[in-house]
Amino acid sequence: MRLLVVGRLSGQLATAVKMAMAHGAKVQHVERGDQATEQLRRGQGADLLMVDYRVDIAALITANENERIHVPVVACGVDADASDAANAIRAGAKEFIPLPPEADLIAAVLSAVADDERPMISADPSMKHVIQLADQVARSEASILITGESGVGKEVMARYLHAGSKRAERPFISVNCAAIPDNLLESELFGHEKGAFTGAMARRIGKFEEADGGTLLLDEISEMDVRLQAKLLRAIQERVIDRVGGTKPVPVNIRIIATSNRDLAKSVAEGSFREDLLYRLNVVNLRLPALRERPGDIAVLADHFVKKYAAANGVPVRPISLDAKRALTTHRWNGNVRELENAMHRAVLLAVGPEIDVEAIRLPDGQPLTAGAQTSGSMGAAPAAYDAGPAARAAHAADVISRAHVGQTVAQMEKTLILDTLSHCLGNRTHAANILGISIRTLRNKLNEYADEGTSIPAPQSGVAASGYAA
Repeated sequence: MRLLVVGRLSGQLATAVKMAMAHGAKVQHVERGDQATEQLRRGQGADLLMVDYRVDIAALITANENERIHVPVVACGVDADASDAANAIRAGAKEFIPLPPEADLIAAVLSAVADDERPMISADPSMKHVIQLADQVARSEASILITGESGVGKEVMARYLHAGSKRAERPFISVNCAAIPDNLLESELFGHEKGAFTGAMARRIGKFEEADGGTLLLDEISEMDVRLQAKLLRAIQERVIDRVGGTKPVPVNIRIIATSNRDLAKSVAEGSFREDLLYRLNVVNLRLPALRERPGDIAVLADHFVKKYAAANGVPVRPISLDAKRALTTHRWNGNVRELENAMHRAVLLAVGPEIDVEAIRLPDGQPLTAGAQTSGSMGAAPAAYDAGPAARAAHAADVISRAHVGQTVAQMEKTLILDTLSHCLGNRTHAANILGISIRTLRNKLNEYADEGTSIPAPQSGVAASGYAA
């Protein structure tokens, strides 16, 4: 993990830095907030900023965001009281570390905030086969395309490939192509020169240069504009990039890993994705099976998440009861590993007694997870033993819903469906778009339209959702 320390490096702060280095962090240091932004702009990236609380944290975060640099901040300091800590959190810091530091606290904060620890956990034969193939190709220089439904762990696999590659000691840089508007993605990837466009007040190094020598992950590449795909193809073929507004090519040495939850061959047929780019990216394809296709992974992943979130929340690790494991295994998990992770995070917080029982495992709407239950939108019928009750309840629910929609316009029904789905996904735009069967761009436009009308829009990953297994 790359740690950038902001503030005067003396006394207890220096001790905290040494503890971070002992836990594997690679540390750089500047004294002022503007120096931190400038360093990040030059491509000397960081996964986490550790900032003295006396630095203007709000101004630092604003300056970074103006450059579309999003790096989490933890505040720290000596002799800080409760109001100092609260002010730092209000300014945008994720955590506050009191100094003198405790080694366990430093380790916990680095792990929780930067979330670098994302092990590849599997016990199911179908997933083990994919991991075996990943091990075979990890040390090659081949571009790799990772496919699978949203939430199956595509970014986790990308990090696993990087960790097993010859580039493991160099940066791993991830860009979510779906989360960045088209007019900004080119600058984000390739950087820009001063004066290249309105607001370009200084040279900005893009993700290609930041990843030089390492691995660049292009997440959800299917959402990239066709015009930009042509520039990406040239960068992959010739290993040079052109900054926006630049006059000479810049050589780069990176390995490309791309992910998609869509059928790119179909996108090629529809004209929204370049066929030659697909050939360049898809030298090796790793298809990650949905969680329902690898039931042997559910229990081991659930145990892992229980330990992770028990440690993060300072509560005892409770074993998962047999009934709860049975319910976990028979649930469909349309949201895949991400949905399971969020469910176990909630279970850790809600559990009472010596075990995590079925009652503690809740769906996002607060409903309990019961053995054999299936989420809305799931395919296939419930087991015969459950036919009578659910059939009657489903008929009643359908009647209630149909009556509720009488008198609504199609636009109103569409709005309700989109917002309810987004809420169900805890604000995750990519997951919601996948369930709705629309592009992330269409979803973003709809949400902007609703926001302009004054409608409250769920924030990304609202509630107790976690991002460890984003795909």
